[in-house]
Amino acid sequence: MATVKLLGDEDLSAEAKAVFDDIRATRDSDFVNNFWRALAHDPALLKRTWESIKQVMAPGALDPLTKEMIYIAISASNGCSYCVHSHTASARAKGMSEAMFMELMGVVGMANETNAIVNALGVPVDEAFEAGK
Repeated sequence: MATVKLLGDEDLSAEAKAVFDDIRATRDSDFVNNFWRALAHDPALLKRTWESIKQVMAPGALDPLTKEMIYIAISASNGCSYCVHSHTASARAKGMSEAMFMELMGVVGMANETNAIVNALGVPVDEAFEAGK
């Protein structure tokens, strides 16, 4: 259950409406998801977050599908069901197969397991793994 009202288009300030218009234009879709509708209560936060997401998730050295899969992995590790669902949908739209998703979840599970073991044991970083070595 949301802790804030999810704002409909009719409830938006002019500043929030401008961001929603950009979301729609950038994504070539009329759909604006609940994350943005919750953030619309604070137009400055909405705009800053949207601008950052656009920059970070844009094609670069990593392709958009890889970025979506990284987002899923971090979201799964952080326990953000909403982000897992939204970025899984986006990754599937960009070509992620069920086999890729299941393999990704295997990597996430293994990384979380071995991270916990290494932290619990206090294993020091090997000198060979340090930058410049």
